[in-house]
Amino acid sequence: MKSRTYAAVLAVLALTVTAGCSSKAASGDGDTKGAGGVKTGKGVSDKTITLGVLTDMTGVYASLGKSVTQAQQLWAKQTNAAGGICDRKIELTVRDHGYDPQKAVAGYTELEPKVLGFAQFIGSPFVAAVEQRIDGQNKGLVLPQAWSASLLGSPYIRVIGATYDIETINAVDYLLAEKRIAKGDKIGHVFFEGDYGENALAGSRYAAKQAGLTVVEQKIKPTDNDMSAQVAALKKAGVKAILLSAGPRQAASLVGVAAAGGFNVPVIGNNSAFAPQLLATPAGPALAKDFYIAASTLPIGAPDAGPAKLAKEYKAAYPKDGLDNGVVAGYTAASVFGEALKKACDSKDLTREGVDKALLTLNKYESDFGITHDFSDPAAPSTRKSLIMKPDKSVPGGLKVVRPATAAKAADSYKPSAG
Repeated sequence: MKSRTYAAVLAVLALTVTAGCSSKAASGDGDTKGAGGVKTGKGVSDKTITLGVLTDMTGVYASLGKSVTQAQQLWAKQTNAAGGICDRKIELTVRDHGYDPQKAVAGYTELEPKVLGFAQFIGSPFVAAVEQRIDGQNKGLVLPQAWSASLLGSPYIRVIGATYDIETINAVDYLLAEKRIAKGDKIGHVFFEGDYGENALAGSRYAAKQAGLTVVEQKIKPTDNDMSAQVAALKKAGVKAILLSAGPRQAASLVGVAAAGGFNVPVIGNNSAFAPQLLATPAGPALAKDFYIAASTLPIGAPDAGPAKLAKEYKAAYPKDGLDNGVVAGYTAASVFGEALKKACDSKDLTREGVDKALLTLNKYESDFGITHDFSDPAAPSTRKSLIMKPDKSVPGGLKVVRPATAAKAADSYKPSAG
């Protein structure tokens, strides 16, 4: 990692690793036979299965984190109402790290001994920073809300959806298919320093090489909210389109500044670059005009059965909160974890090892949100397909599909660089 954020995470990790890992945890001692003759370990009793949730409700991805977490709490409530899993109730233990490296690592250190695994962990740099602990001694399943290819290869950290590099390749393919760009053109790429942005950049570089394009790079920090300088640089360079691997605040600024300056080019972002609240800001009209998002799930406002059912249930549970794609992402991750728990229960092994093995059997998991996932190979993303969506304030959640789930030829031939 090259980011300062990641360096800070590693510094904190050095201080906490000793306190967070005991010889007992490393050896896996403590597994016992529980209710129903099911083997159990950390986070599992005869009555409960406890999962950790490390989220961001106060930082860069606050709106996303809230939606993801509430969707997972809804899943747990529904699961428990239906009798739980393996005759046990699901409990979620939530910690807000506010996208702060110290809080993220401290939260993991606190929860790891108490939970079976993590249904959520927001932030690629933070997950990557504790990956060595997870793989080497903890071995608890982690389903991150992060899509960096550096997380591939771990049997315990499993990315749900296309990684950022593949997602970006599919975004470039969409622009080519729609004839918004052509061979010989320049495309801009504004990206966060660190794991997220630099993995997406690997994708844009590959796609550009395949299509005869040139990438004009603009690296930013997560704390950079004014994109005026980046827009000016890209306009001067004469780019025909812009890729954005950042957050919603950067999306609003970039698109708004470009529109105000008469710089009318399409902008397409990775899955976490949009929040429907943006449509109520001054940048709203520009976002609705020529901004797009690539992601590996149908939007919450899609008329398909899965999103429509979830939207209704979520609104009933949280009537004061809006809908966004964090709801789909959170519910999907929780459902995947739940399916692995059911498979592990069938094998009478609810230890971390049992759940990890169970996930490997899910090679055709139907999520009800537009994508079939394959979790049988830890070195591969669960899909190479991305949907392309466009903001629309008339749709619940603010996004409508403009291209169904598709894997570009370049995405199929690309080999992600696993960590």
